[in-house]
Amino acid sequence: MSRTSLIDKKIYLVGLHLLMGYLLLNPVISKSIFLVVFTIGFMTILTTKNANEEAVKWSAYIVGAEVLFRMSKGLLFYEFPKYSVFIFLFTGLLLEKKRHDISPVFIIYILLLMIGIAFSDIPFPESIRTNVIFNLSGPILLGLCAMYFYKRKISVNTIFSILRYMGFPMISMVAYIYFKVPNFEDIVFGGVSNRVTSGGYGPNQVATILGVGMFCYAAFILTGKKLTGYRIVDIALFFYIFYRTLITLSRGGLIAGIITILVFATFYFLSRRNSMVHILKYLAISIFVAIPIWTYTATVTDGMLINRYTNKNARGVEKDDVSAGRVEIFMNEIDGFVKNPFFGIGVGSGKFKREKDLGYTVASHNELSRLLGEHGAIGFLILMLLIVVPMKSMNRQQLQNRGYLSAFILFWFLTINHSAMRLAMPAFMYGLCTIVITHSKDIQWVQKKSEA
Repeated sequence: MSRTSLIDKKIYLVGLHLLMGYLLLNPVISKSIFLVVFTIGFMTILTTKNANEEAVKWSAYIVGAEVLFRMSKGLLFYEFPKYSVFIFLFTGLLLEKKRHDISPVFIIYILLLMIGIAFSDIPFPESIRTNVIFNLSGPILLGLCAMYFYKRKISVNTIFSILRYMGFPMISMVAYIYFKVPNFEDIVFGGVSNRVTSGGYGPNQVATILGVGMFCYAAFILTGKKLTGYRIVDIALFFYIFYRTLITLSRGGLIAGIITILVFATFYFLSRRNSMVHILKYLAISIFVAIPIWTYTATVTDGMLINRYTNKNARGVEKDDVSAGRVEIFMNEIDGFVKNPFFGIGVGSGKFKREKDLGYTVASHNELSRLLGEHGAIGFLILMLLIVVPMKSMNRQQLQNRGYLSAFILFWFLTINHSAMRLAMPAFMYGLCTIVITHSKDIQWVQKKSEA
């Protein structure tokens, strides 16, 4: 057997994505690479007619790469990744030969969203179209994702293919940040999230997607599978992504990633024999490695990491608001719901209400309060639909499957509570939490292996 045949081919993809992280420093190359990725994905879906869930896999890649291409100025327009995922999944639905019933629940959900447009109160000369699209592009994409995935039978192997497609762009992202960020000695750290250590882009979005990356690699490590083809590489990438998430000083993405990993691990190990042994083993290893990384990061940031997670400012004085201003925005949206309980204040009107009430204009950070404030009682009905439907589906599936589904719904729920629907990721994750996970392909693979 030749030496090259002993090398897992996935390691070449690792090298390719490391190189891509460097090349994306050039905005022209970044735009070219995104168009190549979009074209290859779309053509693959067309030629295969979505026979093996190509639409899902390429959508997962776009989801994993969305923030990377935003920060490297590789998009033709800001919302292009959302439109790309929409096109991929819609094309897959149209072309696939297998029958898939679309639940009327999510058609009703999209129609309910549309009602809020009639009550929009957006002042001149602001664009009604721009403000409505900004607030509804994510929720409408969620509706399409849910229509595509609802009760769709997807094997565990396909789940890990999805996580692999989502995980590879994270390699390019941490490489891009490494090349983009100057020496830490030249950075002034404070008691807030740091745009410089986030590759010159919004720390909230960077940390959010890196938290997803942590989960992708953790899922492979915990289940004994290999994302890159080599376990040691997966572990090294997991902890490096953890470190890069930490040093953004943005808390939402890291906390969401850790909570999701813990919930997934609990379900997964409880479904296995000797679950306590496995839990203690991985917990001990994680603590053994994570503490030095935390200590190093705290030292590099002059203690600001500790201040950030203990809600203190740069001088070490405890802040009044642990949410970095999000509570004030939340309460302003609840006020809109109280004053307009039936239909809300209208889609896209929230930030202009805040300009009037609070003296500054800022988009919503919480999709739950935005739905209530801008859609009123209809928004409450929408929330109930979004929560009840996947929970009923999850309760009918076996314990191990609930680990995957719980992870997906947690990423949706935790993300929309601190970052609204700015990314395609929460819409895609919500769709995934409505699937039916099968194990038939795993059984066939074992049978073929034993026959060989």
